Amino acid sequence: MALHFERLGFNPDFVDYRACLDLQQQVHDEVLAGTRGNSVLLLEHDPVYTAGRRAEASEYPYDGTPVVPIGRGGKITYHGPGMLVGYPIVRLAVPIQPVKMVRLLEQIIIAVVADFGVQAGTVEGRSGAWVRADSRGPDRKLAAIGLQVSRKVTMHGFALNCSNDLRPFGKIIPCGISDAGVTSISQEVSREVKPADVVERMELELASLENAGIIDSFEPATAAAPLDLSGLHGLSHAAN
Repeated sequence: MALHFERLGFNPDFVDYRACLDLQQQVHDEVLAGTRGNSVLLLEHDPVYTAGRRAEASEYPYDGTPVVPIGRGGKITYHGPGMLVGYPIVRLAVPIQPVKMVRLLEQIIIAVVADFGVQAGTVEGRSGAWVRADSRGPDRKLAAIGLQVSRKVTMHGFALNCSNDLRPFGKIIPCGISDAGVTSISQEVSREVKPADVVERMELELASLENAGIIDSFEPATAAAPLDLSGLHGLSHAAN
């Protein structure tokens, strides 16, 4: 009863955020109904800013760039090319433990980036994976995590900075944090590491969630139909 991994699109097939949000909701409803097994969607997004439930107007882009409000926890963040985004859509075991799920995702990301030469950790009171302050600068956020749990099934997930341009974070107060920086795997190791380079290792580590005592493992009586990925890549394809 393994997790089902779905690779939705990587450079140059970037995934439109709003279309993917609809697909997330579809998969969520199917996992809830028991017609699709626990799933993880993995992808790169077209550029987009999203705002969680705790986002404040003062944290929005300074230049008026549009923001998509969503139901996850957390504040405002950016997704774009060069970031590995993962959406675990899974049934949580009872009693549900969303905070434990976040902590497990942090440790999974930390283990993955270590294989690429980045020593990351956590920061007390702040979610995500971080590179701690050193001679190169203050604490730097490497990955953001924001989950939503609806009827015991998760949505949204994590975004790991791999090879993305970090300048879009300069237009916002990322995740509501004004006293720390943002970094990427590529910036830390001084070589390009793309999401496509990381995704297989991420899948291997995410598979450990099945044995962590937090997921309600099951398989539908009949195999779910393949996901319809048409319409996910409209913006990036239109630019080609």
